[in-house]
Amino acid sequence: MIGVSLRPASRGWSTISFASTLYLQPVLDLLLVKIPLRYRAEIKLGLQEALVNAAKHGNNLDPSKTVIVRFTALYQQHHWVISDQGSGFTTPKTQASKPVAPLPREEHECGRGLHILYQIFDQVHWNSKGTELKLCKHVSDRLRPTFSHRSKLPLLR
Repeated sequence: MIGVSLRPASRGWSTISFASTLYLQPVLDLLLVKIPLRYRAEIKLGLQEALVNAAKHGNNLDPSKTVIVRFTALYQQHHWVISDQGSGFTTPKTQASKPVAPLPREEHECGRGLHILYQIFDQVHWNSKGTELKLCKHVSDRLRPTFSHRSKLPLLR
């Protein structure tokens, strides 16, 4: 079951909560509504990884435990705060930098989600217990600059 509070609670934040499950499509659909189309696939992948981590690794897919997502959009920045009811984990030490090196072979499956989060989102931060993840992505709904009909472009011949 999915609980949704789309009435802004404070400063435009909305909340979705759901029992720990890997059936995430309805949740992802709600979280992506205000995302410009050209960013949706990328952000969907990142949010899916974060939600799977919370439900599977945080809550051990225990249906009596919930995942809570608070989200907002402010000035072309989208923020998500994802919380689980698990015991937490030791967070990566280099939260400020985005790891770009390929993952070691033994970490392909376990560290893949964290690697994806750092590649997609501009900010990735955990609380000290490792039960709450804050994500931020800057998006622009503007298309590439266009030229006015008066601008002089070289003709291709």
